[in-house]
Amino acid sequence: MENKFLGKLLHLSDPTLPIGGFTHSNGLETYVQKEIVHNKATAESYVRHNLWYNLKYNDAALMRLAYDATRNLDIDLLRSLDEECTALKSPKEIREASKKLGVRLYKIFSRYQEQPILISWGELIKQKKVDSHYCLVYGMLAALLDIPIREALHGYYYNAAITMVTNAVKLVPLGQLDGQDILFYLHDDLMTLCDETLEVDRDLIGLCNVGFDIRCMQHERLYTRVYIS
Repeated sequence: MENKFLGKLLHLSDPTLPIGGFTHSNGLETYVQKEIVHNKATAESYVRHNLWYNLKYNDAALMRLAYDATRNLDIDLLRSLDEECTALKSPKEIREASKKLGVRLYKIFSRYQEQPILISWGELIKQKKVDSHYCLVYGMLAALLDIPIREALHGYYYNAAITMVTNAVKLVPLGQLDGQDILFYLHDDLMTLCDETLEVDRDLIGLCNVGFDIRCMQHERLYTRVYIS
């Protein structure tokens, strides 16, 4: 059977995994309350900009590096990437969300894997020596599940896109067909993003996104909130 990894990829990137991802808007709630995102066009713009100018140079790029480090059994590099990821996430809510989602993802899939590097990572989590961010755990697991890196990236970007679209449908609010339109017209973007993420200059990883960070920080003090972040 071709593409034996497909089922594992679908499982790993499933946005309905019970890790609590649905409780985080990643700052979108602030954009909506400030009426910056207020209709289908602005919601699509928000999603595209987040994918192209935030994830591409941050979480997705770090996921790729974690994938490579896991393939090379380099746990010291993984620890270094974990520290870098923590430093790059300035907003407290986003930083904490990334840690919680990562640890929960680890708890699910570590039950099915017995590789020494994953066991060692679990010990580091217990000892609180790593924050274990979601993007890094995703990259580690994708490597250990023998999912090709390009497909792993595609699943990662799709998970991020569908989560943002789902949140926009609820928050703006949008019609379900509006959300599906946005997602459908993102397919070519996701393919191109995968290609470009594989070639991102190491010096550009961590590129600052002031606007997104500010909205995430403002979320902490919104008068009413539906989402945790």
